[in-house]
Amino acid sequence: MTMKTISIINLKGGVAKTVSAINIAYTLVVKHEKRVLLIDNDKQGNTSKFFGLYDPESDGLSELLTVRGLDVDSVIRKTGYEGLDIITANMNLLRANKEILMDVSLPQQTRLRKKLEQVKERYDYVIIDNAPDLNMSVVNALVASDDVLIPIKIDQFSFDGLEQILEQIDYVSEFNSDIRFAGCFVTMYQRNNVNQQGAELLEQQGFPMFNTRIRKTVKVDEMTFTGKPLLVYAKRSTACVDYIALVNEYLGL
Repeated sequence: MTMKTISIINLKGGVAKTVSAINIAYTLVVKHEKRVLLIDNDKQGNTSKFFGLYDPESDGLSELLTVRGLDVDSVIRKTGYEGLDIITANMNLLRANKEILMDVSLPQQTRLRKKLEQVKERYDYVIIDNAPDLNMSVVNALVASDDVLIPIKIDQFSFDGLEQILEQIDYVSEFNSDIRFAGCFVTMYQRNNVNQQGAELLEQQGFPMFNTRIRKTVKVDEMTFTGKPLLVYAKRSTACVDYIALVNEYLGL
């Protein structure tokens, strides 16, 4: 199988991007025996913090994007879960985004894709947890991606930014003609009218939607404190069952 790169993105915060990236990645490892590289592409470093690997001083994604000749292997870390590795992030991403814009001596949009070429034999999937932003590191992530998944929490603001992401996918397609908007999936789903109508509205507007919805459960909040994916921490929880179903649906199973 050839390595596939998936970007998880939404320009709105608080939609469970990081939780989704972690659980999709871990589900691929445990349920499908895939080798997965997780990339933290948010200066807040929440994915890195989750695995206890956040370090304001260490090299990570920002250095990979800005330091010439830096080997991708030097920034890949073990997560403590067999088959799941990570490239961490910290506040240096702020500086990196400015540096990429100012350094016109190297291609700006294709840096991450070129670096990931070095590990395409080692991983089946790369999952990128993107910041709610359209900066240069996110553009690099999209240019490196095969598929884009958008987690959505249904509320008054859930449609904000969707058009901009689609425009950005359109923009990066000149650097990456293979990019595909795989679909939106609803997170923190509750069986009520707002959620039902919101999901229907998204479908009516022509956004591709996954049938699987990630139900709201306190186990997701608890999980963020434990450093354990749902399959380890609460495998019988509704959200865990839903993430397994979502990955199956994405894989076409």
